Amino acid sequence: MIVDCGVYADGVRRELAKEPEIVAQAIDGDEECFGWVGLYEPSEAEMTRVQQLFGLHELAVEDALKAHQRPKVEQYGDSIVVVLRTLWYPDTGDAVETGQVSVFVGRRYVVTVRHGEGAPLTTARAELEERASVLGHGPAAVLWAICDSIVDGYEEVAGAVEIDVDEVESSVFSPERTSDAERIYTLKREVLEMLRAIGPLREPMKSFAHAAVPLISREAAPFFRDVADHVVRVADQTEALDTLLSSALNAHLARVSVQQNDDMRRISAWVAIAAAPTAIAGIYGMNFRHMPELSWHYGYYGVLLLMVVICTIMYAAFRRAGWL
Repeated sequence: MIVDCGVYADGVRRELAKEPEIVAQAIDGDEECFGWVGLYEPSEAEMTRVQQLFGLHELAVEDALKAHQRPKVEQYGDSIVVVLRTLWYPDTGDAVETGQVSVFVGRRYVVTVRHGEGAPLTTARAELEERASVLGHGPAAVLWAICDSIVDGYEEVAGAVEIDVDEVESSVFSPERTSDAERIYTLKREVLEMLRAIGPLREPMKSFAHAAVPLISREAAPFFRDVADHVVRVADQTEALDTLLSSALNAHLARVSVQQNDDMRRISAWVAIAAAPTAIAGIYGMNFRHMPELSWHYGYYGVLLLMVVICTIMYAAFRRAGWL
């Protein structure tokens, strides 16, 4: 659906009807203004309608309709298309959810197509409209506000995931026996999903910061430096989380192996202790007439005492060796 449409001139929004046709007419009639049309999970008919009004490239439109694109920047004639992945982290499930924002930037228009529940652009639009000096830079200012909002979302998600990684580390190295492999794997998979969204943005943000991309003026470029710095920082943080999870998984597996070896030693020790009286009882269970102490009145009690002594000696030896 079409979320919002606005026409801006000199950093101020004009009070016009929120229709794409009105925006297209306004920018055709006044070279000092530009328009911003925002769509959320549009239908093919809605996307075709906007495409015809602003002359969007058909390949870029096709990509915008499919919310499974890799983050990228592409140039089509005198316009560029920026694809960003959005991230948000629900409170339960250790699952990072992803979405997509496609930003069509022309000299006098911006069209945003958003998929997924994360990173709503309403807040970014409202904050930008309160900063007339920034909005005065035109479509580049809108692109900056969108990138800044989405990258801020990355930092929030990375912070939430870091808390869960700390919990996993504490659980792995706790004195209690825990089963953390499944959660570690889940978190590692989500961190990799984050890396796929964040990693490809390093070079585009750096290009924006150096005004090496069409439609990003030298006056607007400094705004992207902060975004580029945040992208590098959150990418490094995410890579560190991936490394920590790999180390935690290795530590968990090593600890499980040690616990299994310890269990086997305990079992072996008890089997050895049980084997001694079993062997004595087995010998005396044979049907022989002439057996040592067989005719002695206290022979039965003597054999029992012998079993207890042997078992006690073996138990003490295994305790001293750390097997029990």
